[in-house]
Amino acid sequence: MDHIVTLDSRQEAALQAIADRFIARHKGDAVRALKEMIVLNGHLQERLDAVEGSRRATR
Repeated sequence: MDHIVTLDSRQEAALQAIADRFIARHKGDAVRALKEMIVLNGHLQERLDAVEGSRRATR
């Protein structure tokens, strides 16, 4: 991991609510929800890497 994020209680509650909704969307299957989140994060990381690569190329 690159860095650790610390959340205050308000942020933690908001994150928990989002996580609960995401798991509910997967019919309560937390493992299935986690697998989808891993795939989604992988796609987002690829896009971020591409943007960073293009920024480096233009400097």
